[in-house]
Amino acid sequence: MAIEIEMRARFTKEFHDQLVARLKADAEDLGPDDKHIYFYVLPDQLLKVTDNTAAGTAKITLKGSKIGQGAAFAETEFTIAPTDVPAAVKVFNALGFETAMHEAFNFRHNFRFDGVEIAVKWSEAWGYHAEFEVLLEDGASDAARAEAEAKITDVATALGVTLMTEQELTDFTAAFEAAEKERKEREQQAAPIR
Repeated sequence: MAIEIEMRARFTKEFHDQLVARLKADAEDLGPDDKHIYFYVLPDQLLKVTDNTAAGTAKITLKGSKIGQGAAFAETEFTIAPTDVPAAVKVFNALGFETAMHEAFNFRHNFRFDGVEIAVKWSEAWGYHAEFEVLLEDGASDAARAEAEAKITDVATALGVTLMTEQELTDFTAAFEAAEKERKEREQQAAPIR
């Protein structure tokens, strides 16, 4: 298990293109990292089945909190075969998590800038956005967590990126979850009775 210190930002396509150009010039390019992700939004956690199409790998991840509940995420993760992704999704759906599931495809490119990993992404739900993260060992002190958050903030500032506040993240994810719930209810009502 590890602790991921993660902060996010959303921006326009124009800013996305400027940021990518800057990172390609000044950062370590870690390459494309496109992913097909099945998110299960649980009351206080986030469960993901990720098919990393760019790398040909897959994994299951349990985050110990949800977006908008602080920058630190305790994370338990294990590798599965990409061919096992449909089976993993089927198992979680059969366990009753299907109503909490959101499916997304993320186009992403990863960079490392001054010790911070930056995934510059686009998805239908988030639009153009970036995730800034520092990975710490499980049991990292509060001081180490605060230092990692400060490091991310400094890097974002150096790149001209405005990070989302926890309240903005909470509001955004709540609006997304409500819209998804409405969409699923409409689909259920429109589905023919068998």
